[in-house]
Amino acid sequence: MRQVYVSGSYLPESEARISVFDRGFLFADGVYEVTLVLDGKLVDFASHMARLRRSLRELDMPFSLTEADLLKIHRELIGRNNVSEGLVYLQITRGAADRDFIFPTRDTPNTVVLFTQEKAFVENPVAIRGQHVITVEDLRWRRCDIKTVQLLYPSMAKMQAKSRGADDAWLVRDGYVTEGSSNNAHIVTSDGTIVTRDLSSDILHGITRAVVLQCASELHLRVEERPFTVVEARLATEAFSTSSSGLVNPVVRMDGAPIGNGLPGVVTRRLRQIYLDRSRASAI
Repeated sequence: MRQVYVSGSYLPESEARISVFDRGFLFADGVYEVTLVLDGKLVDFASHMARLRRSLRELDMPFSLTEADLLKIHRELIGRNNVSEGLVYLQITRGAADRDFIFPTRDTPNTVVLFTQEKAFVENPVAIRGQHVITVEDLRWRRCDIKTVQLLYPSMAKMQAKSRGADDAWLVRDGYVTEGSSNNAHIVTSDGTIVTRDLSSDILHGITRAVVLQCASELHLRVEERPFTVVEARLATEAFSTSSSGLVNPVVRMDGAPIGNGLPGVVTRRLRQIYLDRSRASAI
């Protein structure tokens, strides 16, 4: 049986318990990170922890565990569950207190939960054939840069995609793509320029996004960080998404119409392989 971590204890998943008064349950008052595991090692761990600290600061949420503490817990769970390829999910909430919109006192203990999931991300059939996406209106709150656990609308967007025979949804505000339901969105123009939305409170500051853009720069590929329209995306020669669980995933159809020739493009495939090679070399 899978072992999980709950606020200081390693437990079989069937024995894990969280208070009904936990603010993550009552208010979605919590943050999370998902770290990719390749060959039993953690990919981009330090960057995930830096983003975690930023999310905690933005929510004024006290937290006492150090990066070294969290690394030890991540590695312990990978070992206990014998995970070679998959992910480690980490969630931190403000803890349990009587229900009140006002934050509890700062000495309220956090609830800290970690668990692993085994999944084949490298040999992913969707990455071979390419994703089909639909566009939906972006109705999320305007602090998408904070990685909170309030994920109901992205889940609804994914369900819309599933009901229409697609793999995912790209969210659109005022005619411009913000990002995917759980990933950052990119297009490649006819002159080979990679375009992706610039960092702001409208999108998650993706860890994989940052690494992939660095890879693109080192390959001397032109990158423009700016909003792009749905029309631009439909006219692009390639499109792809980036995330810890999807890596670099080609997008080949939007709202039923092909993007480019309807096949994963050369730039996307090249970036995916380079990202995988770099991740394996730098994982800890």
